[in-house]
Amino acid sequence: MNEGLHLDFERPIIELEKKISDMRDFSAGGTIHLDDEIAALEKKLARLRQEIYSNTSRWQRVQLSRHPKRPYTLDYINLMMTDFVELHGDRCYADDKAVVGGFARLDGEPVMVVGQQKGRDTKQKLYRNFGMTHPEGYRKARRLFYLAEKYNIPIVILVDTPGAYPGIGAEERGQAEAIATNIRTMFTIKVPIVVVIIGEGASGGALGIGVGDRVLMMEYAWYSVISPEGCAAILWRDAAKASEAAQALKLTSGDLMELGIIDKVITEPPSGAHNDYVQAAASVKHEIVASLNELKPKPVDLLLSERLQKYRCMGMFKE
Repeated sequence: MNEGLHLDFERPIIELEKKISDMRDFSAGGTIHLDDEIAALEKKLARLRQEIYSNTSRWQRVQLSRHPKRPYTLDYINLMMTDFVELHGDRCYADDKAVVGGFARLDGEPVMVVGQQKGRDTKQKLYRNFGMTHPEGYRKARRLFYLAEKYNIPIVILVDTPGAYPGIGAEERGQAEAIATNIRTMFTIKVPIVVVIIGEGASGGALGIGVGDRVLMMEYAWYSVISPEGCAAILWRDAAKASEAAQALKLTSGDLMELGIIDKVITEPPSGAHNDYVQAAASVKHEIVASLNELKPKPVDLLLSERLQKYRCMGMFKE
């Protein structure tokens, strides 16, 4: 792991990894062999990773979902699928670079894949608008949903956004209408829809492409009605209390599984998806394929009625 790209609570892991690397270099360059010592430290490292990542707080999981090395939508597409052909534009206003989508093959079978794409360096972040979708992004996604329905191919959606873009221009072009129309439309699309929360799932920004027959979630992702910072700013007028807000929001994969909001948690590699793209993508692919194999044989009427009922049953009430 690059030392400049880690979180505070990962520091003990980084330091131990560096020590192991230094010992390997020393052993390789001289007559002293440290194989036994290195093996012992590697076992200690595995235990340390397990201890740290299995005991992360809700706020730490939010931080992991935002890790600068975490795989994004295009990383998963490249690792899981073949023959990806990206389609552009909403046919109304523009092509929103925060949303990518198009035809691809998953285990040889055609799918329509749509997802939000963030950027890594400053240039990419600006180009992708930090993964924050404009109205034209939601309308592009809707166009692709209808295209998938036309050709009777299933839809795979990868959600990773800090929220819909809140700018004046986005509001002028109908941000709320675009999200609402997408939500309504996704309840009527007559092909299977599998949604995976791969990183951040913030508010309507996520739900605008997040209605599906199966909603899966990466272990260290988060999904909530509002970001911890936004919640803290509203409740306490202090965004610095984001960690307290995260605790109250119950936004982790385990929380949402318990609440019945998602259908399955996808286990990440021992030290997070950002440390092993290949294993993370393999796990996501396995669960998507399993979900599609379950959904594809269902008659359209049953598929749509179960999708609607799934969301109608969400929520906990006391009378």
